[in-house]
Amino acid sequence: MIHKWTYLVDICTATFMEIKHVLLKKLKLNKIATAVILTALASTAHAGYKIKLTDKDTIEFGGYVKADARYVTGEVAYRDYWIGTGTAGQDKSQFKISARETRFNTKYSHGEVMAFIELDFASPSVGGNEIVSNSYSPRLRHGFIKYKNVLFGQTWTTFANLSALAEAADFGGPLVAAAFIRQGQIRYTNGGLQLSMENPESDKGDPSQDSKPDFVAKYTFKGDWGNVAIAGLARQLTTETGANEGAFGYGISGRINTLGKDDFRFQVHAGNTGRYVGVVAARDLVGEDVEESKSVSVAYRHFWTKKLRSSLFYGNTTTEYSDVDRTHWGINLFTNYTPQLAVGVELGNFELGEQDVSSSYAQLSAKYSF
Repeated sequence: MIHKWTYLVDICTATFMEIKHVLLKKLKLNKIATAVILTALASTAHAGYKIKLTDKDTIEFGGYVKADARYVTGEVAYRDYWIGTGTAGQDKSQFKISARETRFNTKYSHGEVMAFIELDFASPSVGGNEIVSNSYSPRLRHGFIKYKNVLFGQTWTTFANLSALAEAADFGGPLVAAAFIRQGQIRYTNGGLQLSMENPESDKGDPSQDSKPDFVAKYTFKGDWGNVAIAGLARQLTTETGANEGAFGYGISGRINTLGKDDFRFQVHAGNTGRYVGVVAARDLVGEDVEESKSVSVAYRHFWTKKLRSSLFYGNTTTEYSDVDRTHWGINLFTNYTPQLAVGVELGNFELGEQDVSSSYAQLSAKYSF
């Protein structure tokens, strides 16, 4: 029996050495890169590695696994996380456990050229269901190329300031009042100034006749105190009858450091921001009219200890023509058991004010970042 085990160990050792030889020959790694990649091969569950392939080439892996247990009760139907709309109905309660927010990304850099791809599993179930397998297909979140100051591809709109989003168990916090879309674009960055041409889409109009890109300009002021961004948006919308209408929106957002590690986050948007703010709380067009909307989002994060913290957040969007009034508030408590592992609980409420209905929710989340 001992001889058999010795024989198996010899085979495994020889196989590993052969893999090592091929990797070194194919990738032509230097001594430092060799040590890094062999460490990565020996690990089982930890990504987030930055592997140096050559003097100019690196590849990185990252992302997180997030599991959520969520209970929703009220007259607005269950959602995995609240956006700017909901379905009103009879008073019901529902409980679910999911890991769909889990994501994975990779970044490849060659000198001043960088390519980034990120996937998650928030697309509808394909080939599975909650009765048996809970299968979900990966979807593209980000896919772009960046060379020096120019970005080309799909990522967050330049109109958004992601640092102003609340830390929340419910993904993104009060998305009902946040600038929050991803789309194709060409972006130029010079210090705090960003200019972009972005993919047009006349929401509730006729996007098949959209012939001009959306234009976004943003300037971000940064310092030890935090950041404040001022952004403007100019678009041409196409109505269902084919008429062209101009749309202009603006916003100011930021994250301000306060006492100790605490911070205050805010977003204020107004004008014809349409689909750019509120995750369809406001639409671009109402019939032949360009929608006017106002959105306010605030959040305060307080650290009770170095690891224990809470955020209190509130978001509201109102519109002129469709008479929408949507609100989401919440309060949570998070702690880090390790630098990568955070666990939190959150209580909150989502309201369709124009219909006078709402739902409350409780959510427990665990997130391991790598």
